[in-house]
Amino acid sequence: MTSLWRDRRFVRYWASSAVSQFGDRVSEVAVPLIAVTVLDASAGQVAVLTALAWAPNLLALVLGAWVDGRARKRRLLVVMDLVRAGVLLSLPAAHLWGTVTLRQLYAVVLVGGLAGVTAGCAWQPLFARIVPRSSYVDANSKFSTARSASFVAGPAAGGGLVQVLGAPVAVVADALSFLVSALLLGRAPVDEPAPAARSGAAVPALLRDARDGLFFVLRHPVLRASLGCCTTINFFTFLAGTGMVVLFADRDLQLSPGVIGLTLGVGAIGSLVGALTAPWLSRRIGLGRCVAVGAVLFPAPFALAAVAGGPVWAGAALLGAAYFLVGLGVMWFDVPLNSLQTAVTPDALRSRVTGAFSTVNYGIRPLGALAGGVLATTVGLRATFVTVAVGGVLSLLWLLPSPIPGIRSLDDSDMPAEPQPRSAQLSTFDNPV
Repeated sequence: MTSLWRDRRFVRYWASSAVSQFGDRVSEVAVPLIAVTVLDASAGQVAVLTALAWAPNLLALVLGAWVDGRARKRRLLVVMDLVRAGVLLSLPAAHLWGTVTLRQLYAVVLVGGLAGVTAGCAWQPLFARIVPRSSYVDANSKFSTARSASFVAGPAAGGGLVQVLGAPVAVVADALSFLVSALLLGRAPVDEPAPAARSGAAVPALLRDARDGLFFVLRHPVLRASLGCCTTINFFTFLAGTGMVVLFADRDLQLSPGVIGLTLGVGAIGSLVGALTAPWLSRRIGLGRCVAVGAVLFPAPFALAAVAGGPVWAGAALLGAAYFLVGLGVMWFDVPLNSLQTAVTPDALRSRVTGAFSTVNYGIRPLGALAGGVLATTVGLRATFVTVAVGGVLSLLWLLPSPIPGIRSLDDSDMPAEPQPRSAQLSTFDNPV
């Protein structure tokens, strides 16, 4: 099998993703700091900022249906990069004129989020066009490696830029990353067959296509099980989001901010190792079993974090070990499962399936975060971590009765699909499922 690194088109797409991922890590530090340090935002206002960043995922089902009807998805990716660069550049410009406001910050994260969700829906069909089926796992590993590396180096770089340049100016780095991404995508053409024509009025046809995408996921044995598993894991792991872990490290373990940052960084290293080793593990034990192992290893280490204590060094070491294993589990779960989902989804439905997953899977995260706050207040952080571990591992119950554990390679995933909606049957470029 020819190395993907010899495919210039793949390298351009990979580099585009890697650059924008690194820029995102800068904004994840800088944008909240604009709210806190420049605009003196309250905790409630920061919470609204976070909610607005996640909110566009609730529209992903409809956005995915809309994207599936677009003829040129690569051009759409380029436009979404330019939109995100533009809204981000509005922040340093407004700061220069002394007119930056909290409302503008809200608008920036909301528009940027909408562009990001749209780009995510457009990316899946392109992935299947530029990567051979036999290389899905390898390609997902490479993309996940870049993302994990951005979490290792990005926050530190973001913090340094904020300290030297100030938060509003540091955002320019993320804006430039989107401009570079757009340039790389613009030079990586791909053959894109025309989508099937929609019948009927635009809005009803769009809603019908969105419904078709969701129904396809719910009827397909692999997609249904993976959606249930992902949603369960996301709900429980968001009971103990990063904020809760930081609170636990500060108040229960008495760790300094520097040690907390170092401890969380160990998790990013675990993700990096997991992304690099996921293809090997998938070949060793089978694709489906790798997914199952990741589904357990992702949430289970929170039980290890729950018993952290003793001397400061011991608490930090145990929390760091737990976060390393969590990062490892995330990638052993994500890389093979993303590849499997790509393999069983027909071309005509890729954006709609992505939208359905984003709406349900990401939409559950704010609910998990809110439930985690209530649970931590009621029973304490350690008990919340145990709940995360036990509840998250129960996600395995979605996988066990499904075909997933028996799938050793992508060749085994060529199972008959449930009847496709008419909009998919009309397509001229369906893949067998």
